[in-house]
Amino acid sequence: MQVYRGPPVSWYAAPFVDMGSRRPWILFAVLGAVALAALLSSSAARADDPATLRSAAEQLRAENDSLAAQARNALLDLYSLERRLDRAEGRVAALRGRQAELERAQAAAQRRLQLARADLGEAERRLSIRLQQLYVQGEVDPLAVLLGAQSLDEALTAFDGLTRIADQDGSILRQLQSARAELRDALREVSQRRATLAGVLAEAEGQRAALAAARSEREAYIESLARRRALNAAQISRLVSRAAEASAQTPEPPASAPAPAPAPAKPKSGGSPLTVDVVAYCGGVGTASGLPLGWGTVAVDPSVIPLGTKLYVPGYGPGVAADTGSAIIGKIIDIWFPTCAQARAWGRKTLTITVYW
Repeated sequence: MQVYRGPPVSWYAAPFVDMGSRRPWILFAVLGAVALAALLSSSAARADDPATLRSAAEQLRAENDSLAAQARNALLDLYSLERRLDRAEGRVAALRGRQAELERAQAAAQRRLQLARADLGEAERRLSIRLQQLYVQGEVDPLAVLLGAQSLDEALTAFDGLTRIADQDGSILRQLQSARAELRDALREVSQRRATLAGVLAEAEGQRAALAAARSEREAYIESLARRRALNAAQISRLVSRAAEASAQTPEPPASAPAPAPAPAKPKSGGSPLTVDVVAYCGGVGTASGLPLGWGTVAVDPSVIPLGTKLYVPGYGPGVAADTGSAIIGKIIDIWFPTCAQARAWGRKTLTITVYW
């Protein structure tokens, strides 16, 4: 038996459907209106039959139970979309920051290249002036240097001086030319990285826009389900009132029993296996994410399984990681059951679940 340890969360989110092209809630609303018209006409034809009126009310209750399950699925999809959208926005922000860094690096490289060009030009100008002076003074002729020397040491010293000056000038020129070439390569590399980053950023922004559109569509779908449930609830109230008027001895129909646990579906393709301890719990009034409790609620350690991750638990079915708990540390998950008898029957098991990262 597992006692409730905290506020885990809701139920399995069905695979997301592109609501932008199909807009299923419109078709659903049309079909619902047709069904409602049929119920009204049937009730009008047999207004004095309490059993018929109560049967129609029960049908609407069953439809509302189905709508509630669809709303829970859609809400979990919405929660998962919001988590993905948060990550996409964070990625876009990081890429834009990197883009700004590369822009600054490119501007700095361009300034250094301009300075290198100026230094090289100045060095070439000074070398040209020195060569002109040497030519005018005639000191570039080795024979003149040799004949003008008082001794062999003086001649060697003069030759060494000329050689050293020439070597220094050549070294300065080579260093400046090498620096300019390196700066050109660096500038070319930064430009290529900026172009690559621009493509990645455009892709990330496109993904973020698609997720934002999907979130808006899912919100509209949830609102359409809520409107349909409200219409059904109003019609149920009218049907119950008419049944009571038709037969004062007929008690109001009891509230519908909670929906039975869904039969475990087969896991979807893909996903990664993960062996964990699966603990059952029941009860609770809410979740850390704000979602209502329902079949498919799974509490996890977010450092192991991120919130919003879809799961498949053998013998239980699909679920979503939507809450945490103080006792859930490491490879442990809690799964919610509508009754404590079901939770006691499950207890604690070590299973290999499927995680759809």
